[in-house]
Amino acid sequence: MKNIKDLSISFEGKNVTAILGPNGNGKSTILHAIACCFEPQSEDSTNYKFSNFFLPHPHALWQGSEFELFYEYRDGATLYENQNQSYTKSSDRWAPKYARRPERDVIYIGIDSCVPMIESEKRLVRMHYSTNQITKQIINTILEKASIVLNRQYTSFTVNENAQGRKFIGVTSEGVEYTALSMSAGEQKVFHILEKIYKAKNYTLILVDEIDLLLHDLAVSKLIKVISERATSKNLQIVFTTHRESIIDHNDLVNIRHIINKPAKTLCFNESKPDAINRLTGERIRPLEIYVEDDLSHTAIQKIASKLGLKRHVSIKKYGAAINCFTVAAGLLLNGESCENSLFVLDGDVYKTDEDRRGRINKVLTGGDQNARDNRESILEKICQYNLPDGIKPEKFIHSIINTLPNQENEEFNEIIEVARGIIAEDNEHKFVDEIIQQIGWEPIVGLSKIIDLFSTTPEWDSYVSNIHDWLTGKAPQVLENE
Repeated sequence: MKNIKDLSISFEGKNVTAILGPNGNGKSTILHAIACCFEPQSEDSTNYKFSNFFLPHPHALWQGSEFELFYEYRDGATLYENQNQSYTKSSDRWAPKYARRPERDVIYIGIDSCVPMIESEKRLVRMHYSTNQITKQIINTILEKASIVLNRQYTSFTVNENAQGRKFIGVTSEGVEYTALSMSAGEQKVFHILEKIYKAKNYTLILVDEIDLLLHDLAVSKLIKVISERATSKNLQIVFTTHRESIIDHNDLVNIRHIINKPAKTLCFNESKPDAINRLTGERIRPLEIYVEDDLSHTAIQKIASKLGLKRHVSIKKYGAAINCFTVAAGLLLNGESCENSLFVLDGDVYKTDEDRRGRINKVLTGGDQNARDNRESILEKICQYNLPDGIKPEKFIHSIINTLPNQENEEFNEIIEVARGIIAEDNEHKFVDEIIQQIGWEPIVGLSKIIDLFSTTPEWDSYVSNIHDWLTGKAPQVLENE
């Protein structure tokens, strides 16, 4: 599809998905393709066709385009899982016929919703229009949510119509009544999005291109919370594109999907961190690179490197969810890099066996030629993990070790131990370390460093980090000789 090639992207997890990535990497194309996947259920729902977004022209007839949709649906009490539908254009028309698509209402909100109405209105004479006050409960909710997002108090909502039949909204804020002709572009966009989302029927798919365009960071943050709440309560599925990396701060509400194009493949990173992705478009800064899941692993690697006198030679980058480990490695190989001095570290709680890892690698790097097979084996060799007991996450394991330590000569260590002993159970195993940090009142990075300092004094530390320690030890002569 356009410049997207061999992409696999999942929208499972949360009701809202954010697609990020550099310009020209296919974010909007994904929305356009999804919009055309479904036949409307409701008579008043828009029927999006491929010609709406993939208009044939001399430089692109779209022949050879193809993608496959995997989905599930419910009909009464019966759930139909593992359904799929292929979409192709091998001749003059797209297949399948539009009437044979799965049924679902779709709303697409493009960047044209950001164009201020005063700029799109071509009449140069005084405008006359009639105003109708709207009193429905849903409009009151829109006013309430718009007030929250834009930090202004809105008290009324109107629908206005001019002599040509064109409709546009109007509001009252702080005693002043005005219409879309006088609204800022961001204000107009917020009301447009909220109106569509709050009027949508249950289970509607809503696609928003450039949701952050013309909005300041705080408004975007509030808008994300509002639409996530609505999506959950009405079983909506919302997918939007954005350039705001700050969206990552809302990964408790939103699926994060980073898209980046390589000549042979379009890569998708789930719940990703920007530094690992930025590396794919930049140069190596230090001779040794280690890729990790999160801040805890980042801090542990720093400790290992410091003890070996290698910290100044090691660049550590976070890739987020464990599944991204394989995508980052594939991306570097597709860039033509050997990854000889790169290590990809898993926490050790998932993808524990070579068989598990090979399965993920095969999904990221396809192909049956010798080069593809060699690349897959190369990635497998570059992946290692911390040594964890089965069925336990790193945070809980570290807590369990600290919890049993005797008092130390270091009073700061003693405070960590005392707090750890008071933490008995957590609803999420990742919180066992976070709770220690919060109770003591440290900044997260400072707290992680102090906890790792304590953990590194225990006999369990050497076994826990042995795979990374051995790799760095083997690389030490290579980098130290160059000084």
